[in-house]
Amino acid sequence: MGSGTFSQIYIQLIFAVKGRGSLILPSWEDELYKYITGIVQNKNQKMLAINGVPDHIHILIGMKPACCLSDLVREVKKSSNKFINEKKFSKYKFDWQDGYGAFSYSHSALDNVIKYIQNQKEHHKRQSFKEEYRLFLEKFKVEFREEYLFEWIE
Repeated sequence: MGSGTFSQIYIQLIFAVKGRGSLILPSWEDELYKYITGIVQNKNQKMLAINGVPDHIHILIGMKPACCLSDLVREVKKSSNKFINEKKFSKYKFDWQDGYGAFSYSHSALDNVIKYIQNQKEHHKRQSFKEEYRLFLEKFKVEFREEYLFEWIE
């Protein structure tokens, strides 16, 4: 048997609509999620969960070690921006905000993370994106400077 690379890498990505606009509408969000899933799969990564609310999305992927996360996120954002604008889903020009959150998980945590992502709409009836994102940064002990966080609409 030859040598191989064996890995178990799970990453949750979180990114927001530019200016935190509530532009992702229920009428086309499923089409967007299918499109993004296709991008992830075409890059030979595994989509485990995707969902969001009008101003941001969560994506959970199983990554292969050869994948460069920043390249994958750049491709997802660039291609989905173009897809949304060409389909004229939004009456406004659509763009994702610069930056993103990336948080790693163990295999044993996957069920809970998937449920969390699937429950985004219910979750955000009780908590703002700003509160949620700060909690992620604190929970994962990610140091940050306020001026580099997403633009928040208050």
